[in-house]
Parts: sequence; C-alpha cells; structure tokens
Amino acid sequence: MSAPAIRSTRFRDEREADWKRLGAIVEAAEKRGLSRLSFDDARDLVLLYRQATNSLSVAREISLDLAVVRYLESLCARAYLVVYAPRENLSGLFSRFFAHSAPQAVRRSAVPIALAFLLMAAGAVAAYLLTGRDPAWFYAFVPGDLASGRGPGASAEALRRVIYGEDYQPLGELGAFATYLFSHNTKVALFAFALGIVFCVPSVVLLLYNGAMLGTFVQIHVDKDLGLDFMGWLTIHGVTELSAIAIASAGGLTLGYAMLFPGPRSRPAALRHAGRDAVKLAVVAAVMLFCAGLLEGIGRQVVTDFWARLAIGWGVGLLWLAWFCLAGREGRAAAHPEPA
Repeated sequence: MSAPAIRSTRFRDEREADWKRLGAIVEAAEKRGLSRLSFDDARDLVLLYRQATNSLSVAREISLDLAVVRYLESLCARAYLVVYAPRENLSGLFSRFFAHSAPQAVRRSAVPIALAFLLMAAGAVAAYLLTGRDPAWFYAFVPGDLASGRGPGASAEALRRVIYGEDYQPLGELGAFATYLFSHNTKVALFAFALGIVFCVPSVVLLLYNGAMLGTFVQIHVDKDLGLDFMGWLTIHGVTELSAIAIASAGGLTLGYAMLFPGPRSRPAALRHAGRDAVKLAVVAAVMLFCAGLLEGIGRQVVTDFWARLAIGWGVGLLWLAWFCLAGREGRAAAHPEPA
C-alpha cells in the first residue's frame, strides 16, 4: 500500500467509532427529535460534532481519501442541522405565522394594499357614473348570466325581495347571485395574485373590472332607492371578501413591481425577495375568503336585518384590521424580525 493510503486508513480507524456513534445519535434526533434523546446522547452530540468538524478540517488539509472527506462532509452537515437549525412542530409554525409573520407582511405591504383598494374604488366610481348616465353600460360590466333579473329594468319591489330573501328558495336568485359573486371574487383574487408578475398589468385590470361590476350594481339599486339596502346585503360578507381581493392583488402588484424595478438586484433575485411577503399575503387572502364564504353562505341567509348585517360585516372587518395592526409587535417580533 502507498503511504497516502496507509495514512488514510489509519486516520479513519482511529476515529471511525466516534463517527458511527455521532451518526447514530443524529439519525435518532432526525427521527424522534432532540427532546427524545437521552442525557448521554444529548451530551455526546455536541462533543462528537466538534470532533467530526475537526476531523473534516484535517482530512481536507492533508488531502486524505476523497471518500472519507465526502462522508465527513455529509455527517457534519446533518449534525449541524440537528444542533443549530430551528425545529418547530406544525402547530408552532401555524402559531408563528398567524401571530407574527402574516400581520407583519400585511403592514409592510400597506402601500400596495392601499393602491389595490384605490383601483377598485376607481373602477366602482367610473362604472357608477357611466351606468347612471346610460343604463346600457350595466351589460358591459356585468356578465349576462348574472344580469338576468337584476338589470336596469328590474322593479324596486323585485330587487327588494332578492335583498331580504322574501322569495327565498334553496337555489333561488339570492343563492345564485351569492354563489356567483363569491366564485367570481375568489377567481379575481387568485388571478390578480398569480398574474401580477406580468408587470402588474393583469392585476390592475382585474381590480378595475371587479370595482366596475360592484359600482354598476350599486347604481342600479340606488336608482330604485335601495342603495343602503343593497350595501347592507353586501356588507355582511363584502368587507372581508373585498379586503381579501385587495390583499391578494397587493401580492401580485408587489411581484410585478419587482419585475419592473428590480433595483440593484437581478430580476430573479428581486422576485425571490418580493415573494417572501407576496406568498404570505396570498395565504392571508385565502383565509379571509374562506371566512367570507361562511359569512355569505350562513350569516347572510340567516341575518336579514339591515343594521345587524352592517354590525356583523364591519365588526368582522375591524377584527381583521386589529389583527393586521396589532399582532406581531411584541418583544419576540423585535428579537426575531421578519426579512423585509
């Protein structure tokens, strides 16, 4: 045998028992967690990890057998993750996300969220004014299958019966409109987020269109002196649902802005950086849309009083706002800030 081979064999034989012992402890920790290790295993883990890193350093320095070097690199990497990488169970991850990460991401995205609300409002105002001047604009903003029975020609009494469920049927007009509106808004939120990467344009168009559809429906009801009644009917779930659309769209706008103006980073790097908060906004929007579905499918069918609908809708909205503004501001958030 050559001198390097003899040296490599001797080096391995002198230390291999400790490496195997460390490998067994690491495997046990990976399978059962650090908390399940015995006192002796926990004590030996750190000591053997340090010895293994020293062996790796020596092996690289004296150019030992490449197989030994690769084995030690793998062993040290696994041991490092066990010793230093944070380990948290699923409930801990959910708790940290909703208590810290999500509201912090929403606060950091205040500007794009405000812009999303402004775009929806602009679309609503424009459609309201256009429909007020010429009712035919209603059919330009509202799909034909949804406009049936609720167009400019509908009587005030017919619209009132729909709002207050006086003609309630399991799959009647109110249920059909509620189902369509929730499905439509969910699609808008998803598309506005996903397509925002195309330099913001699809997100802006979808926000304007969604606002336009809302504005033209408001005008039709205002024209029949049912504006407040319609807003009460919409508020119970609309505050949550429209806010979810704005938040999801803000995620898309953030991605699109990173594509347009990457700054000193490359576009892929800027996109990865923006995606940290954008993905969190998408998850928040999904949770809000789920809650809006419950409010729409249950609350609005059961609660028909105008003031009760307003109280529920804006009350839930204030709870969302309190979560966004107040959560994640305590000492833990300061000690472990989220990446900007």
